[in-house]
Amino acid sequence: MTIKDITNYIEELAPLAYAEDFDNVGLLVGDYKAKVTGVLVTLDTLEQTIDEAIESGCNLIVSFHPIIFSGLKKLNGNNYVERTVLKAIKNNIAIYATHTALDNSNHGVSAKMCEVLGLQNTKVLIPKKGIIKKLTTYVPYAEADNLRQALFNVGAGSIGNYDNCSFSVEGKGSYKANENANPTIGKRGVVQFEEETNISVTFESHLEHKILNALFSNHSYEEVAYEVITLQNTHQNIGMGMIGDLQSDMNEKEFLTYIKSVFKTGCVKHSKLLGNAIRKVAVLGGSGSFAIKNAIKEKADVYISADFKYHEFYKAEERILLADIGHYESEQFTKNLLVDYLTKKFTNFAIILSEKSTNPIHYI
Repeated sequence: MTIKDITNYIEELAPLAYAEDFDNVGLLVGDYKAKVTGVLVTLDTLEQTIDEAIESGCNLIVSFHPIIFSGLKKLNGNNYVERTVLKAIKNNIAIYATHTALDNSNHGVSAKMCEVLGLQNTKVLIPKKGIIKKLTTYVPYAEADNLRQALFNVGAGSIGNYDNCSFSVEGKGSYKANENANPTIGKRGVVQFEEETNISVTFESHLEHKILNALFSNHSYEEVAYEVITLQNTHQNIGMGMIGDLQSDMNEKEFLTYIKSVFKTGCVKHSKLLGNAIRKVAVLGGSGSFAIKNAIKEKADVYISADFKYHEFYKAEERILLADIGHYESEQFTKNLLVDYLTKKFTNFAIILSEKSTNPIHYI
């Protein structure tokens, strides 16, 4: 089993194409071709995490946060990032990070928050744009059904709760092969008119390589005419944060006490109590102040996230209860999510949950 085998499976859950542009995800340290002896799953990768991997016999660390976020210009061990990376390299330990790729996954960080809170009827809070692409191609009429099905088989044509979605138009195409061509239909130097079907399908951007392979493998033409464009449509099942319903209503104080217990946090910072019942709950793991307006728009009674600044609590505007439970606390169950996911697939070597807290914030 190689590192690539492991990361390929992780990317079925959290494709790297889901990550935000500012992020640094994927294999940060190591060789994809290296054999795996064990996997240590953690929220952060620090020097102590490398030590834990060594003690556990693991040569791959799957971390939520990337230890290398902005570019490294030197590697001298002058700070915790450089020391961690140096120790990993010296001990042949690979580091892989998921971060916002998992944040944007429908079964990722926010979904896990919803699970531990027992929310129902969940949906994505901020559906992601620019993650859907569209393929348009032209194929001889007799081949259309076969090609369409081949594209469906690798994930094209899925829209929300529907699959096998496409649009086709019949028409007449033309081409003339030059002396270097080997046309499958028609002759060199003669204009060929062919009854063709124009097929259009949408697909998630991370599937592009598979989609094009299916296109070329199931199209008879020597030169395949096609175009791929990125759509600005939002994807309802990919994006930041989630919103759902409590199984039973609580008053605000009851709910704040509940989330303090569930997320095992030293304190919960919150905006002004409004005297409302808590029914609809919005969540977003990590720094989530940017989504306050989205939670209000979706008519959430409370929005749970982290790292709200002083003035950002004013954004509640007596329309919502804001609850800051802490960055680490909001994402703490992510490593459990990854361990459960990996353990179902890989049973022939150790998938270990890091037992060491990497939370840099303490309470008194």
